[in-house]
Amino acid sequence: MRPLLTLLAAFAIGFAGVLSMPVFAAASDEARVIVTFKADSPTARRQVQGSMSRAESAAQRSTERAGVLGARTGLATLRGGANVSDRTQVVLASGISSEQLAARLAADPEVESVSIDVRRHRVSAPRDPLYAAGQPATPGPVVGQWYLHAPAGEVKSSIGAEAAWAITKGKSSVIVAVLDTGVRFDHADLKGKLLPGYDMISDPVIAGDGNGRDADASDPGDYLSAAEKAAHPSTFDGCDVEDSSWHGTQTASLVGAATDNGIGMASIGRNVRVLPLRVLGKCGGYDSDIQAAMRWAAGLDVPGVPSNPTPAAIISMSLGSDGACSSAYVDVIEKVTAAGTLVVAAAGNSAGRAVGTPASCPGVLAVGGLRHAGTKVGYSDLGPQVAISAPAGNCVNIDPGSPCLYPIVTALNAGTTTPVANSSIYSDAWDFSAGTSFAAPLVAGTAALMLSARPELQPADLRRLLQSSARPFPRTGGDNGDGSVVPVCQPPSDTDQLQCYCTTSTCGAGMLDAGAAVKAAATPDAVIARIVVVPSQPRPEQTIVLSAASSLVGPGREVASWRWEITDDGGIVQHFVGAANKATAEVVASDTGRFSVRVTVTDDLGTSSVANDTIAVAWLASSGGGGGGAAGPAWLVGLLASVIAVWRAERGRTGRQTLAC
Repeated sequence: MRPLLTLLAAFAIGFAGVLSMPVFAAASDEARVIVTFKADSPTARRQVQGSMSRAESAAQRSTERAGVLGARTGLATLRGGANVSDRTQVVLASGISSEQLAARLAADPEVESVSIDVRRHRVSAPRDPLYAAGQPATPGPVVGQWYLHAPAGEVKSSIGAEAAWAITKGKSSVIVAVLDTGVRFDHADLKGKLLPGYDMISDPVIAGDGNGRDADASDPGDYLSAAEKAAHPSTFDGCDVEDSSWHGTQTASLVGAATDNGIGMASIGRNVRVLPLRVLGKCGGYDSDIQAAMRWAAGLDVPGVPSNPTPAAIISMSLGSDGACSSAYVDVIEKVTAAGTLVVAAAGNSAGRAVGTPASCPGVLAVGGLRHAGTKVGYSDLGPQVAISAPAGNCVNIDPGSPCLYPIVTALNAGTTTPVANSSIYSDAWDFSAGTSFAAPLVAGTAALMLSARPELQPADLRRLLQSSARPFPRTGGDNGDGSVVPVCQPPSDTDQLQCYCTTSTCGAGMLDAGAAVKAAATPDAVIARIVVVPSQPRPEQTIVLSAASSLVGPGREVASWRWEITDDGGIVQHFVGAANKATAEVVASDTGRFSVRVTVTDDLGTSSVANDTIAVAWLASSGGGGGGAAGPAWLVGLLASVIAVWRAERGRTGRQTLAC
């Protein structure tokens, strides 16, 4: 009997213990960091001479840069690794820890920042003996894809996809990049819906496909055998022997599985296309590969990799781990967002702890997980970084041998380790899927429908409309099954929080309402206020320009007025410099800290829209030291969340720790 596929963490009615896994910064005998050179660095501008391919040239330049850096810092074992951008690359060394290497390189005058190249993992649910395995004749689930329907009765968190589909079923020109384990291109519900994508895993051992980065984004299986672990003890130190998850196929199917084709499942995005990026292999994947994939997905250059001919408007990441948001992530997310790509990430499954990286990073739309009743599902993480919450799956019943009542349906492959060709199976009431991994693609797919309805929307617009259209969290209806009272969710701490009633400070703006979000996006005469901050990382005593000039108004309309307000001065901003009723306003902060502003934009027919923003003011260090970029901008804006713990999946088809949440 094949064990359960589950990415489940813990249900609100019972948490039978958790198993956390360590975060891997690199192999135990190898230091590994991500170095960004300054723009005017002579080392960064070094050109490779001679005739060679793009990939060879990039590799040679990486090697030469590391050599120069090693000679200057006295680190003879320094080696060049994979490239992230034209100024950012991996640097490796032996005989020194990653923390020590980061500190040494951060002191170099040509280095802008250094971050430890942390290994991230699919965040899956801990094992729970109450979840039964079985394969009855009719697996179900009885409620079908309940999370796509309109809310009804005790089911309050369903997203109302049919109302969204009544406006648009999505356009093939809108692309969602899914950064995960790769996909099975031969699954019947994904054929014709997937773009070629790219395999961005640079370590052949972790990739498991015999090579490093290449143009094949198919999932060969992320299983880890005892023989592989024995053959590579440093690489797989702390990793469990386990079967393949097919996790990328699962998350991709929620975004864009073929719909209304008479077979299998429906997806929220329907006609949108999916761009698969393989960043996770055996026992996870490195930040450098994830960050390179984010750049490539958004159409930005990655040295040694061909240009992406089909840039994505949305990036969906069901992955993460504990630790602070590094300066490397901050930089990539800022550039990806500036390119017009929204980054969506799952909050994590560490039972109500703090959100970790990358969901905690500034600019990321973090997604929490809900039970069918609209309460926070026991395993979902929470905190102020969560922007919105969506269904993540829960079983309700705890009787051994009982089917899961509210799972998430996803596409799968029947292979235990390597894939079975043309296998087109699905998770169900017995071989079930649940986790914030599956909440995030529902939000990403909804954002894709919004862009299908109004292509000019920018990432900040999508965030604002998703949040403003969200339905309020319920305050009743939770049931722990044992007569105990369901509490109100509290700020994250070192204590588990299982089922609880969400608040806007713990679970985001509300419950995802796909129909309302797409309707808000599609309304032709709606005003969408925007705030652009220049410079994006202001310093004390510097003039900060706040602009609402890029706000959207309906066709044939003009902006009639702007009204700026300081809603929280943070003790560092006293007033606007000059007028507060123009397209731009100026302020000067007296010290480091944060302050908040609001602008109300009104068109010539009296329709208004409001935008709010909180601006962080800090003295930015020229380089971030060790500890995952603890001195970077994310720390300075107070977003050092932690603890997307790496959970162990239930034994079975998914059977390994997962970057999915």
